[in-house]
Amino acid sequence: MQEQNPAPGMTRAHKIHLALIMLGAGLLYLAHSLLRFRNFEAKGYDLGIFDQAVRQYALFKAPIVPIKGVDFNLLGDHFHPILATLAPLYWIWPDPRMLNVALILLLLATVIPVYLFARKHLGHVAGLLFSAALLLWWPFQAIVNWDFHEIAFGVPLVAWIIWAMDARRYRLAFWLSPVLLLIREDLGITIVAIGIVFAFHRQWLRAGLLMLIGITGYLVVTSVLIPMFSPEGTFSYWQFTALGPTAGAAIAFLVSHPLKSFAILFNHELKWLLWIISFVPLALLPFFSPYVIIGAPILLSRLFNDRLNTWGPVYQYDAILAPIFFMAAIQVLAKIIRRTGWNKLRVGFPAYLLTLALICTFFVQSVFPLGRTLTGTNWTMGEYAQAQARAIAMIPDNVCVEAADNSVPHLVSRTYVGLHGDIGNDLSSWMIIDFNASELGGWDPLTPPQAYARAMKLGFTVVSADDHGIWVLHRDIPNSPVCSSYLSR
Repeated sequence: MQEQNPAPGMTRAHKIHLALIMLGAGLLYLAHSLLRFRNFEAKGYDLGIFDQAVRQYALFKAPIVPIKGVDFNLLGDHFHPILATLAPLYWIWPDPRMLNVALILLLLATVIPVYLFARKHLGHVAGLLFSAALLLWWPFQAIVNWDFHEIAFGVPLVAWIIWAMDARRYRLAFWLSPVLLLIREDLGITIVAIGIVFAFHRQWLRAGLLMLIGITGYLVVTSVLIPMFSPEGTFSYWQFTALGPTAGAAIAFLVSHPLKSFAILFNHELKWLLWIISFVPLALLPFFSPYVIIGAPILLSRLFNDRLNTWGPVYQYDAILAPIFFMAAIQVLAKIIRRTGWNKLRVGFPAYLLTLALICTFFVQSVFPLGRTLTGTNWTMGEYAQAQARAIAMIPDNVCVEAADNSVPHLVSRTYVGLHGDIGNDLSSWMIIDFNASELGGWDPLTPPQAYARAMKLGFTVVSADDHGIWVLHRDIPNSPVCSSYLSR
């Protein structure tokens, strides 16, 4: 790969320009997050889950998350010890919205390596335009609209790894790569992909070591560490049954049936949509860069997954792919300009991406949800959210509560709260049932009528009924020490 001459150092004006773009995006992200929380749009899955985990870390406890079940250690779900680094933030402000702030800072940090990468290849103006387009791109909007997810740590990290490789700072890229294993176990396969890209740079030893680290790390985490913390004693996230019942069977299927495997990647309209909006706006340029290999395991694992929601473009999963595909496109665009002399593409292409992102933000809010904040459609707190707030105010501190998914984030800071039916029959003394919802959240969710019927069997009585579909129920039982001690040191 041809080495690029480094661009001159950033001037003070360049830094101010980039800072203003980051500030503008950060304020938009923050406004959207705070409005979602106020309007009871934030969910127990995932904001409440991660709040409970980080809150326990901040109390120097294991990450026991009642939203996932009684005595459920979140390290037995996915392996993300990097979440513990957020604990000091809760010493400042122990509130789930602090995770919104952490997510925003991680996304904004991604812009720095992307800008430096684009500036080196295409110049300052192009760097600014690509940075602004990335901050408004649909994967970033989707994860902001998801409130928080551990994958956010990987978003700036992969961008810095690509920047370091491109700058021939191979030692830095090498040592950054294993950190991905602290974010999520499946990123071990991404480390293998990074090793393959190292091979493109003829860094053979580092390439081999990273492949070994990635495979070994994935196997150790999924076969030893996660089972050690899991209530079932196993890693329970094998969701690729179209390929086979086990990882070994899946590999055998991929090798022996390549055409059938390829067909699985396109066997649903949502999969086609994901392919299209990931690559067509970028003019398919990422496919011509080796950096796209880094995103391949993440994208393919989603498309091979059994769960339909991993295929849709409205969840958090795509955020880590956005800087990878952008930087791959930038590299290829720079090569095209050098070989053809089409210098207008230097600014024209990122300007087109930014324009597309702006238009879609205003007119395609199902995929670009920040448009709701820009247009003011979510500024007013409706009667439903006000009813939710009244219900939350009825719940005492330090009790066990069962609540609907969108009530949970408002209870995590002062109660032991889980979803309906997920913390057993003996702990909860309070319930909030949202009859507006079709189901109340979790892996095996109850419907509101099912939750009400269960409450009656357990001896609950209605405290407040039909306040815009929000019901509060209570039963007079002794408050368990599990409830009263959960938020204490």
